[in-house]
Amino acid sequence: MNRRTWTLSIAALSAAFLGACATSPTGGSAGIDNSAIGKPEFREHVKTYGLVYRLPKDVTDVLDAKITTPLQQNLLRLGLTAEANTFNLPHVTVVHIHSADPATPQKMLAALPKLPPVLNGVVLKNFYTTEAAKGAGHPWWLDLGIVKSGAAYEDMMSFNTRATAAFAPLRDGPLPRVTGPVYAKMGDAGKELVQTVGVSGVNVVKDGKELRTHNPHNTLVYSMALFTPQVQASMNQVAADFNKVLPDGITTSFKNVSIVELAFSGNVLREIYRVSLEDGSVYDVANGTKLR
Repeated sequence: MNRRTWTLSIAALSAAFLGACATSPTGGSAGIDNSAIGKPEFREHVKTYGLVYRLPKDVTDVLDAKITTPLQQNLLRLGLTAEANTFNLPHVTVVHIHSADPATPQKMLAALPKLPPVLNGVVLKNFYTTEAAKGAGHPWWLDLGIVKSGAAYEDMMSFNTRATAAFAPLRDGPLPRVTGPVYAKMGDAGKELVQTVGVSGVNVVKDGKELRTHNPHNTLVYSMALFTPQVQASMNQVAADFNKVLPDGITTSFKNVSIVELAFSGNVLREIYRVSLEDGSVYDVANGTKLR
């Protein structure tokens, strides 16, 4: 992309974010209600939708062969039964929004921004634990990171910026898991993102500059159990053990992006639309119909 094209793109994204951010911390406009922000309890969860890259078979085969069974054993050993039984379609998130409107997936498909190319050479590497906000208690996750270099990573980051601008106006308020005790423990930058685009950890354009806080990753454990020092130490050891099992990570390609429904903590419950990064074709996953 030449400098003029990039400048025009940033200008367009800035305009998009002005629309996405046209809400106050306590009020809302165009169906966006931020009144849950600042309350001590989590906002009630109705429906979360998102855009994700489903993990391809070459990745899930490695994880199933080397990680899944010992992970399940460790979760059960630690008494994390709910976590061991949590359903999830393995994925890497682009962006999530909360909306009770059942037509949101169709609206997301209509608002889908310019797609990235096929993401070749994506490297999933480094298992680690993370909290929604340090000291909030929950939720917390065990993640597998993505190496933050290379053309594919840059394309993922740019696409996150475009997708956040496109989908934030479709939210009905903040993502429930970033409200309540999580919001209370966030820094100012995270709180501003929750207020303006409904979720933290995304890329935005502010004052004509792209601000990147997106951290693409795959999540293996979703937990609402309290992240006590004992649980943290145990799960950090699990992560360290897994890093010895896969010291070089897993290299793959993402050839599709999907619109999905998610639970409160971010685990994917169902895939709704699958969009090819090769030719832009769209499939309704439930019935296999090609929509375009």
